[in-house]
Amino acid sequence: MNKSELIDAMAADAGISKAAAKKALDSFTGSVTKALKKGDKVSLVGFGTFSTSKRSARNGINPQTKKTIKIAAKTVAKFKAGSELSSAVDGKKK
Repeated sequence: MNKSELIDAMAADAGISKAAAKKALDSFTGSVTKALKKGDKVSLVGFGTFSTSKRSARNGINPQTKKTIKIAAKTVAKFKAGSELSSAVDGKKK
């Protein structure tokens, strides 16, 4: 499912226009991004938690030249699925 398909599904499920669904989705993604930039977590009970994690600098290998390269440290976004989402995807009920 891509962004436009998600917007279509949101509009149909909520009984709102596609423009309103797009605005709501953009607001959600923007708010999550702002919170993660500040170092906050975003928890949606039953769905999951968005957070950040620091990845330390490390050495890697360029697969074409086989030479060692340095990979810089960076902060990455993470998502941990909640129990309800995990159960729904797995198909098993608790």
